[in-house]
Amino acid sequence: MEEVHLPLDPRRPVMGLGVAHQQMVEIAKALSLNARLLIMDEPTSALTGSEIEQLFTIIRKLKARGVSVVFISHHLDEVFQICDRGTVLRDGEFIRTVDLKTTTEEELIQLMVGRTLEQQYPKVISMRGQEALRVEGLSRKGVLNDISFTAYTGEILGIAGLVGAGRTELMKAVFGADPIDQGRIIVFGKEVRGHSPENAIRSGIGLLPEDRKQEGLVLLLSLEHNVSMASLDRLKGKNGLLRLREERSQTNDFISKLRISTPGAYQLAQYLSGGNQQKVVLAKWLASRSKILIFDEPTRGIDVGAKVEVYNLMNSLVEHGAAVIMVSSEMPELLGMSDRILVMHEGSMVAELDRSEATQEKVLAAAMGVNSNGENSSE
Repeated sequence: MEEVHLPLDPRRPVMGLGVAHQQMVEIAKALSLNARLLIMDEPTSALTGSEIEQLFTIIRKLKARGVSVVFISHHLDEVFQICDRGTVLRDGEFIRTVDLKTTTEEELIQLMVGRTLEQQYPKVISMRGQEALRVEGLSRKGVLNDISFTAYTGEILGIAGLVGAGRTELMKAVFGADPIDQGRIIVFGKEVRGHSPENAIRSGIGLLPEDRKQEGLVLLLSLEHNVSMASLDRLKGKNGLLRLREERSQTNDFISKLRISTPGAYQLAQYLSGGNQQKVVLAKWLASRSKILIFDEPTRGIDVGAKVEVYNLMNSLVEHGAAVIMVSSEMPELLGMSDRILVMHEGSMVAELDRSEATQEKVLAAAMGVNSNGENSSE
């Protein structure tokens, strides 16, 4: 634990740790084996910049000791930073192994998706519609501080902030999954009565969570059972039993519409790739007819081609009158896909930037609590 700079009590239960700390525990476990070959599958997916740099220092030390490291990642900047050679797989097939010193990122992307990726962030500007969601004075002691914001149909609202700023906690609170001390949530002019996911779903809110495997899916259930999970009331007959043919038909429709790669609706969710799992979570909320969709880290752990598909789905949703809220740690993703960006710092909403004025420098400065004069806003 010292080697990965994890200052935690080793007797502490892992279930109580955040995703980033759980990831570092996994890395520490792998290092404890003194292996000659270490396979790291998306090791940085939940880590901050400083934690990633610590990991890269560890990898360089292992390499100097003669250990071979297989580093699997969808973050191409990391691949070029830490790896010597890159092997591209696509649809279960070997494509090519390249020397990363003589290969460009553009060339690697083309190998990954099988075509030239002309536009990594295919943003479609839609007309902003009516107010869909209004949050007023949402607070939770030590977590959220009097947060208010509005989301509209026809727009993608980005939520930025550093790890620990409270972004995920805010989205879970809006969805009724995390407790609040005070505040109001108004959906299309009507206040959501009773703070619970059930009431949020009935009001038309859907949450695609950061940890889709633990919180978005039941991995041991089929696609059809996962897709219907938030819309069971519409699928049950007069006798209270599910109409199974309708459930399967609904799932097959979404498999076709969202281009989910699977042998069929009966497939267990655990056997899908990350991108296809994300599509199943989205299908669940589309089946529930949600008009406000919260995407928390929507492209984490999925490949470049699948990312573009997710972006196009988000474009389609807002074009058809939905409101999309996107929490992301990827700055290019936020700048590329958002119509507006709200920035959080230490549990507070500290800035709102329109697409036309948002820059990486402005977003990062607000996320770090620095005002326009370069001073720390918390001082």
